[in-house]
Amino acid sequence: MENKLTLYGFNNLTKSLSFNIYDVCYAKSAREQKDYIAYIDEQYNSERLTNILYDVTNMIGANVLNVSKQDYDPQGASVTFLIAEESMVRSKNGDTVVAHLDKSHVTVHTYPEFHPDNSIATFRVDIDVATCGEITPLSTLDYLIGSFDSDIITMDYRVRGFTRDIGGKKLFIDHKINSIQNYIDPVTLTKYDAIDINVYQSNIFHTKMLIKDVDLQNYLFNTDVYELAPKIRLDITNNLRKEMIEIFSGTNVY
Repeated sequence: MENKLTLYGFNNLTKSLSFNIYDVCYAKSAREQKDYIAYIDEQYNSERLTNILYDVTNMIGANVLNVSKQDYDPQGASVTFLIAEESMVRSKNGDTVVAHLDKSHVTVHTYPEFHPDNSIATFRVDIDVATCGEITPLSTLDYLIGSFDSDIITMDYRVRGFTRDIGGKKLFIDHKINSIQNYIDPVTLTKYDAIDINVYQSNIFHTKMLIKDVDLQNYLFNTDVYELAPKIRLDITNNLRKEMIEIFSGTNVY
């Protein structure tokens, strides 16, 4: 972080990032649903998710203390990391001590869901990164977005607690931020419609992103889009878009 603050004692601010993605697909026939499950098992199994969390942990400069992971039948997985950050503390006699703050974690959970009427399958991935001190998990956003096929993304970032400067003044946040979007590559942002809902006085930041272009071929399993009649293609595209809009808006629109 730029312009580091001179603090009295520990920086004990807690920074939490919740990163949620929704991967929407169309799977109507038994074969398509089988292919959908195979896709989920490949993209969102616990081994791949564990590797992603290792990368996230390295990016924020933390150390992994413990790993717990589990795959579920027929789909889904969970991975939890207990992590620690090294903090330099100067004692009264001038000695420097390295202390571990074992208060942080990184978790990922996946949730499969299937629409009973229009064959739209939605898969949700939730990643939570909680850190204590100078480290901010916002630096991992570009990597996380690039690691998944995301049609809808919702992100929540909050800074809790307070620390003190050397004069004893309370600091409730230690870095400048007016939007989560500031930490996302502008090229990535051009692919999405994005809105912010922020509560600045409480250091709460919320951003939602919805994919702009829906290329139907990317949402089908072992089916060429041109094998489908134009009206069927239009109906499937409309159903996909309706599902995305409702998830993005958080309400039943249609």
